Amino acid sequence: MANATFSSLPTDITPNASKAVLADNYLNFHGSGGANWSQQYLPELYAQEVERYGNRSVSSFLRMVGAEMPMASDQVIWSEQGRLHLAYENAEVVNDGTITVSAGHAVRVGQTIVLSDLQTSPTIIKCYVSEVGSSTTLKVLPYVGGASVGAVSGFDTKDDNSANKCSFFVYGSEFIKGSGPMAGSVTPNFSVLSNKPIILKDRFEISGSDTAQIGWVEVSGETGVGGYLWYLKAEGDTRMRFEDYLEMSMIEAVKGDSNNAIDEAAAYVSVTGHGIANGDAIGSEGLFSAIESRGIVAADAFDAAGDVISDFDLILKNLDKQGAIEENMLFLNRDANLILDDGLANVSAGSAGGTAFGVFENSEDMALNLGFRGFRRGSYDFYKTDWKYMNNPSARGLFSDIKGVLVPAGTSSVYDQQLGQNIRRPFLHVRYRASQADDRRMKSWITGSVGGATASGDDVMQINYLSERCLVVQAANNFVLFK
Repeated sequence: MANATFSSLPTDITPNASKAVLADNYLNFHGSGGANWSQQYLPELYAQEVERYGNRSVSSFLRMVGAEMPMASDQVIWSEQGRLHLAYENAEVVNDGTITVSAGHAVRVGQTIVLSDLQTSPTIIKCYVSEVGSSTTLKVLPYVGGASVGAVSGFDTKDDNSANKCSFFVYGSEFIKGSGPMAGSVTPNFSVLSNKPIILKDRFEISGSDTAQIGWVEVSGETGVGGYLWYLKAEGDTRMRFEDYLEMSMIEAVKGDSNNAIDEAAAYVSVTGHGIANGDAIGSEGLFSAIESRGIVAADAFDAAGDVISDFDLILKNLDKQGAIEENMLFLNRDANLILDDGLANVSAGSAGGTAFGVFENSEDMALNLGFRGFRRGSYDFYKTDWKYMNNPSARGLFSDIKGVLVPAGTSSVYDQQLGQNIRRPFLHVRYRASQADDRRMKSWITGSVGGATASGDDVMQINYLSERCLVVQAANNFVLFK
């Protein structure tokens, strides 16, 4: 910003934006510049800092939908249940009913399946499993229509791409009188997942001499700091920025792979004998990364108000395939939020009497403010809000690749090693390193020559910040990332 010019001031006076004593920004009433004690054209000064950008913090997301819990290890490991029933897609089938599942199967002789070819209008038949050749092959016989699968009218062992593909699921079993037990058993399938904490650091520093200056700025900070402050105003901004980084890291972090070129020795090893062993150990799994690898990614969602309902219908079908959690929260950027508002308004306006306001209890006064906060579609309730992180031009608002996320409002039962029992936790929570000796959730300490903190010989005041944490995204298959 260019310096303002005041024609009533002497030409050798240059106003300064801050109340710092400089050689060219004070009035010398005994100097040769023409100023004297009768000078009446002094500028009007504002002692209060203008909140130009309002609340500048972008954090709050994890406080709304997650929880924080301590951990004592270098890694957090959890398991997630697999599907209860057996179903297989894109298997290969031939005319005699031999099915090959390349990834392996757990089907046993005597079980019954529902088998579908992959035609545009598929033919679905019920079959009996007569043989299990190996962990990847089995043979089935149709109940009706012919002696073999290939003989069933309408059933095609070749799909539209001339590949003998099929899909099937097990629905039961059948045995004759006096038969023996079913051979083999099915071991429940589950996934073991893990994440590692990352260490975040920052520092605020000011020279010892500058701490002796008097402050003139009246502030009202986002952290609740208010009143007249001096150099610690900048410290408050540094702390707030670091606290934002704590949440932003949990959202954006990714695990490094073996191809990265990060210099571990320079970036990670600062103490002999400490650090990491190889490139694939760096990084951590954040929210976006977890949803992209294990969740639902909805491309081109909320592009137009007229497509809102069809977009949601596709989302519902995907949610039905997962945990079918009834209540879900939408955190969206401004464009997606407005398109969703317009789409819902059009639906309500076009319904009988214009009263289809769902969770608004059909109250027109509540719903027609056009800022919809909740609605129901099918058997699901959705509550939406703006996500400031998505709109801030110094955060994700700088890009337009991600429009928001859908977060389930449920909880999961997990075993807590510290409590020694199962407890209910949100699907989304932060684990931070802590023990009786040290709590690394959010540490800060002072070194330097100011205030008696003489752990350092430098004539400065250094305020250090540190945290060690990671995000645990459980049941990521119930999350949706809108792109």
